[in-house]
Amino acid sequence: MDESDQLEPQAAPVSRLARLARLVPAAVAALSGVLLYVSFPPRTLWWLALPAFACFAWVLRGRSWKAGLGLGYLFGLGFLLPLLVWTGVEVGPGPWIALVVAEAVFVALVGAGITAVSKLPAWPVWAAALWIAGEAVRARVPFHGFPWGKIAFGQADGVFLPLAAVGGTPVLGFGVVLCGFGLYEIVRLVLEGRRTRVVQRSAATVALLSVAVPVVGAVAARSLVSDKAEDGTTTVAVIQGNVPRAGLEFNAQRRAVLDYHVKETLRLAAKVKAGKVAKPDVVLWPENSSDVDPFADAQAYTDIDAAAKAIGAPISVGGVVERDGKLYNEQILWDPVKGPTDTYDKRQIQPFGEYLPMRSLLGAINKNWTSMVRQDFSRGTKPGVFTMNGAKIGLVTCYEAAFDWAVRSEVTDGAQLISVPSNNATFDRSEMTYQQLAMSRVRAVEHSRTVTVPVTSGVSAIIMPDGKITQKTGMFVADSLVQKVPLRSSETPATKLGILPEIALVLVAAGGLGWAIGAGVRRRRAGDV
Repeated sequence: MDESDQLEPQAAPVSRLARLARLVPAAVAALSGVLLYVSFPPRTLWWLALPAFACFAWVLRGRSWKAGLGLGYLFGLGFLLPLLVWTGVEVGPGPWIALVVAEAVFVALVGAGITAVSKLPAWPVWAAALWIAGEAVRARVPFHGFPWGKIAFGQADGVFLPLAAVGGTPVLGFGVVLCGFGLYEIVRLVLEGRRTRVVQRSAATVALLSVAVPVVGAVAARSLVSDKAEDGTTTVAVIQGNVPRAGLEFNAQRRAVLDYHVKETLRLAAKVKAGKVAKPDVVLWPENSSDVDPFADAQAYTDIDAAAKAIGAPISVGGVVERDGKLYNEQILWDPVKGPTDTYDKRQIQPFGEYLPMRSLLGAINKNWTSMVRQDFSRGTKPGVFTMNGAKIGLVTCYEAAFDWAVRSEVTDGAQLISVPSNNATFDRSEMTYQQLAMSRVRAVEHSRTVTVPVTSGVSAIIMPDGKITQKTGMFVADSLVQKVPLRSSETPATKLGILPEIALVLVAAGGLGWAIGAGVRRRRAGDV
């Protein structure tokens, strides 16, 4: 028998094992993305973000940019597919999958960039900055951006949260990602040291600092977080009227939602009169609590006015209002004596929810698609700060809470308290409401303000400036929350600096990427000589 014939049966298993081994990085990339998703609310497993990024670093470091592109895309799919599943609750899986497929491209590009900078000294710093640069782009394009899934929004229960007060969501996210990459580098150097008995001191120093600096920085930043009432207090009431679940046509549904919020306010007024609950200074209704335009419908006007008079306090009413032929998602300040006195029009409106991009193109492809949004909402142009019984309340309507600029503008315009009126009823009992609630907790710490979250169907909540929830409702129940909360006017470093920390991190990312590309070009030229 020929010797080659004896070896042939063993070659096939070895070849199969080699092919399977090549799939390991792809599997680890996807599973690391899933691990990152698990670190997000409603779970409180914030620390899982660290091993998620450590594993992501393992699959990327030292590979080609093309491999980084593919592995980054798999990481993005593993993270965003389960995180954004709520986007398909009402309309089916098509829009959900399309959104994830598009958003994962940004993660893929970041993955390609990380493979390039992973060959540089102090690579965890460049790589973490690249991730934040990717988030910065994703928060702006396409269609004015979609920041959902920022790493900062998964850290409401974590030790890194105080970093939000230092430099907002970019600095908080950078600290988490840097720590994850630093953990990988420590493990890599330990294993390498055991094998070679040599450890590069500079690399070890960078790895240790990558872990230590975010943790120490977060501990030091706790001094920026305070619940002290700098401008006195106000007693707020958050109204959750609930929504009918099914069985009503469109106009009847809208009328029922308004009726529910009026009834819950009247119920609260009865409790106040009986001495069971403190009388509120401020009453906050959710977004879409009156989709019946009270300026055009006399009955809606009368009902809201009656509720305001019964509770004896100004109400911020979430309405849908048509003015000069344009539709607005509006908050209306309703005084118990004067009636409607001020308005705030939502500025960051939601694509495919409140307006339809490329309407003519979509209609040409399929006329039914344009029925998703029959009439586009118009954008507001000014910040919304209502003065309600002496307290300055900044309005951030639902989707706007995901955007750094939309929240900061209210604080710099004088808001002593932030309210995030929302309507999550469309998304049923999905994780969406918990993800958005976590955003509001991060915003509370970022700007050191009490944040209230009135929601049509839950979860409504009152959040202290340190990010802790003091009261919250269940889902799909009628309820109200009443609490005396601090009013604050001082500004955190994050409020003062605004976009500057994000710009700085983007410049760091660009510098690292430029260095890596330049070094690669020089190596290729040297090889050609």
